[in-house]
Amino acid sequence: MNNFVIKKILIANRGEIAVRIIRGCRELGIPTVAVYSEVDRESLHVQVADEAICIGPPAPLQSYLNIETIVNTAKATGADAIHPGYGFLAENHLFAQRCEEEDITFIGPDSKALKLVGDKVASRETMIAAGVPIIPGMMHKGGGTDDFVEEAEKIGYPVLIKASAGGGGKGMRVVGSENELQEAVEGGMREAKSAFGDASVYIEKYIEEPRHIEFQILADKHGQAVHLFERECSIQRRHQKIIEETPSPALDDNLRTKMGETALKVVRASEYSNAGTVEFLLDREGNFYFLEVNARLQVEHPVTELVTGIDLVHQQIRVASGDTLSLRQEDVTQLGHAIECRIYAENPENNFMPSPGKILFLQEPSGPGVRHDCGIYSGWTVPVHYDPILSKLIVWGEDRDVACKRMISALSELTILGIRTTVGFLRDVIAHPEFAAGRTYTSFIERHMADWGEGQNGESLNVALAAAAIASMKEASPSKSTNRFREAVVTPWHTVGKWEIASS
Repeated sequence: MNNFVIKKILIANRGEIAVRIIRGCRELGIPTVAVYSEVDRESLHVQVADEAICIGPPAPLQSYLNIETIVNTAKATGADAIHPGYGFLAENHLFAQRCEEEDITFIGPDSKALKLVGDKVASRETMIAAGVPIIPGMMHKGGGTDDFVEEAEKIGYPVLIKASAGGGGKGMRVVGSENELQEAVEGGMREAKSAFGDASVYIEKYIEEPRHIEFQILADKHGQAVHLFERECSIQRRHQKIIEETPSPALDDNLRTKMGETALKVVRASEYSNAGTVEFLLDREGNFYFLEVNARLQVEHPVTELVTGIDLVHQQIRVASGDTLSLRQEDVTQLGHAIECRIYAENPENNFMPSPGKILFLQEPSGPGVRHDCGIYSGWTVPVHYDPILSKLIVWGEDRDVACKRMISALSELTILGIRTTVGFLRDVIAHPEFAAGRTYTSFIERHMADWGEGQNGESLNVALAAAAIASMKEASPSKSTNRFREAVVTPWHTVGKWEIASS
């Protein structure tokens, strides 16, 4: 039995983050409801939840971005709270508002704060008033092409097109001249609409070769707030993070303290509660600029959990239940070093193009200091409709050198057959001398890994033989579940093919 006001949580997401949240709820004794699109019927998050409901076709706008369907599903299943995870509706203030109207607890900031910080333009205005340094750029969402041309000329090229309603690199474009501007704006708007249901974008000055530093914050509904130190998120492809670590090799104690205090100033100025991150860009001279607030649980939250010992999903649920933070800033400490690698179904040799398809075999790494937040299994098919993240591999070490070596070892053990993934690419990034030296700027991939290719070695034949053997297995037909909330939910036992227990 749990002692929370919240009695049942619907997870309005999919994949590894949905699995992570479900496990956190289980530890607190809170039942969970998974939602899934028609193409996600066999997904792992559907199997590990207590209940599961199909909410529509594969297209996100008809399923994971469908506010009314998700709210109605929560009501129908008796879920009194919704956890949005990251992406999809996680930063949509209209979704939070609908939850408030239906007396459903939204596990995140309230709709007012979410509207403020989720609108990147409005939040910039608030930060200026609070005395927080920001990057030069638009103080309004762009309308026609003329608006963008005028602003770009004012602040000077290169500039950055950004989605106003969300983060994660979606809708982002670097523009070096006026000739590129219109196409970049239109492409950014299309991607923003698909990812967040809001096509609005704006422009800000593009700072070349910065570091991307974010501070994890926790704030309750009673005015208490703490930061849980920083995460270095500078290793990115297409403006989306792929490797994160903490502590940052770029920060000393003085800069860390100053940036942490600024992050808390941002929280107070926006009257923010629950978990989130305050994002900064740090230039080579040590100047930092407010970038945005990501008003949700971040993909990279596990590295903070490993060095602080604080479970962020547990904290989110406690804050949403109305509890006062038991943490004080002086009590929060870091121990050791943690690194996360995001594992994507992508082909690094082809501009990181998605690589959907059936996973023929999965072998997960293990050992001291190794954590694998995973949303896949052998036999599962990666769909084409969503962000291709498969899992997150996280390691802890007593210092950065140990953590790097442990990550290289763990990536070498991680085997995913049947599709292309970023595993080998990530291993070579971690092993790169510049990464080892801590010279991790947002230009790292373009500068050091542009001609990367998958090395050929003696394991190629073994991999091919293993893949051929697994592919030859005959799949068993899925059986109907007796749970009235499930519709033909498939378990891993159904995906391994024909098997039997041999008699001795």
